[in-house]
Amino acid sequence: MALVLIVDDSSFQRKVLTGALTKAGYETLEATNGKDGIDKAVTNKPSCILMDILMPDLDGVSALQELRARGNKAPVIMVTADIQETTKKKCMNLGAVGFVNKPIKGPSLDNLLNIVKCYVP
Repeated sequence: MALVLIVDDSSFQRKVLTGALTKAGYETLEATNGKDGIDKAVTNKPSCILMDILMPDLDGVSALQELRARGNKAPVIMVTADIQETTKKKCMNLGAVGFVNKPIKGPSLDNLLNIVKCYVP
């Protein structure tokens, strides 16, 4: 079973994503901020990472940058309420494979699951 790491400071958002991914057949692991996410990504080597941008301690953009600097090649999908085009471009330039806007529900949840399936069948 493929492991998806969910990095988000919102416990509600982690719960929503964990439920949807588990229902879709994925194993999940949660992290509450960018630092925790990096540690869990290095230790557990997930098949895919869902990364919030606006988090305490270490934001998602910096965490993505650090993961890539450490050689982590897992597909990273940014999941955020930050809708600025410059932020999206920066994330994609750092190697993010997708960008889904919060709140994650309905069509945006379906979109997120489809992106995950593209990288983790």
